[in-house]
Amino acid sequence: MDILTALRQDYDRFPQDQTYSLYSEDVFFKDPMTEFRGVKKYQEMIGLIDRFFKSPQLDLHDIQQTENQIRTDWTLSWTTPLPWKPRISISGWSELTLDDDGLINQHLDYWHCKPWNVLQQHLPGFKSGVR
Repeated sequence: MDILTALRQDYDRFPQDQTYSLYSEDVFFKDPMTEFRGVKKYQEMIGLIDRFFKSPQLDLHDIQQTENQIRTDWTLSWTTPLPWKPRISISGWSELTLDDDGLINQHLDYWHCKPWNVLQQHLPGFKSGVR
């Protein structure tokens, strides 16, 4: 199976049964809120999403590969376990870099909004303008 097919399948079943073997042991991950190195920490982050948030969903809008670069465009949504159960949504894109072995050694996430906008979505009555 090629890497694009595997990534599409990971998006479809996110956060369950991710294909961590696509990532190098020392993969570098960064998004607007955090950064770290290592596939184990990446697994922990996905596990946290699975345990803490309700009904997480990662919709893949587009995926493209050019040589050792892959770009995915997506929307991540979940329900936060607060009494008013806000449904949160972040749209953005990921830039993945492949090493010489074809493993993802860098995963950079970018959002179409600021982290503050994500926090605002948790406020009762807030109407999201996030794509």
